[in-house]
Amino acid sequence: MTQMTTDNLIEKQKPRSMAWTRTYDEAEPQRVNRWLAQSGVCSRREAEALIGQGLVSIDGLAIVDAGHKIEPGQTLTLADAARSKLEGALTVILHKPRGVVSAQPEPGQTPAIRLLTAGALVGEAPAIPDRDSKLAPVGRLDLESRGLLILSEDGVVAKAVIGPDAELEKEYRVAVIGAVTERKLAHLRHGLELDGRRLRPADVSLISDQRLRIVLREGRNRQIRRMCELVDLKVVDLFRVRVGALWLGTLPESRWRVLTADERRALIERRAPA
Repeated sequence: MTQMTTDNLIEKQKPRSMAWTRTYDEAEPQRVNRWLAQSGVCSRREAEALIGQGLVSIDGLAIVDAGHKIEPGQTLTLADAARSKLEGALTVILHKPRGVVSAQPEPGQTPAIRLLTAGALVGEAPAIPDRDSKLAPVGRLDLESRGLLILSEDGVVAKAVIGPDAELEKEYRVAVIGAVTERKLAHLRHGLELDGRRLRPADVSLISDQRLRIVLREGRNRQIRRMCELVDLKVVDLFRVRVGALWLGTLPESRWRVLTADERRALIERRAPA
């Protein structure tokens, strides 16, 4: 194991409370900023900034060198102040109604961000988004779909939900027209292809005669509507109720609230739903 020197570590005078702690279990040493980014904690640039502020430590010693590598078996800790900085980026949950687009609208359409007004806020927010806001949809809902929509300026949240390695479940309630048979349900669960690519298995169950519960682990364009079309079912209502451990709950339609710190951690740590 590489000997730690006083050139890139400073012994702490007082122990700081631990906001995030994890033991490195890879076979080879790795740059701390890269590992934190891969772990979904923050971006590399954010990690370098935290290191420069003395908020990252290894085995009780604070790192001051942005290029420092963590060794197998060592434990990394982020100070509470680091968590506060990372959680400062705004993320909100909106109960999107039909007829509202998630992102860029065509003429005459209403984008979701316009619903984020002071009058529609549930609870408190550090600021009300305006025209200069960097909030962007994280996992879109099409024009005629409704339910849970996440908008965020937090790159770590976006990566956790829609990044190339994201596997968070997205749960929907889907009303359809057409005969719902066991054969069709079996095809929806496994065996369908879109655009020449096989879909991942989906959890599909029958709630009532014409209502389905569908849980996906991917987010292809208009995936549920197109899946249903392949088995001669027409979607007449598509309602997203959950993303990972995050539930829409009782948030009223067209209202929004700020994501809590616990909810952010649950998303980026890919926790199971409560």
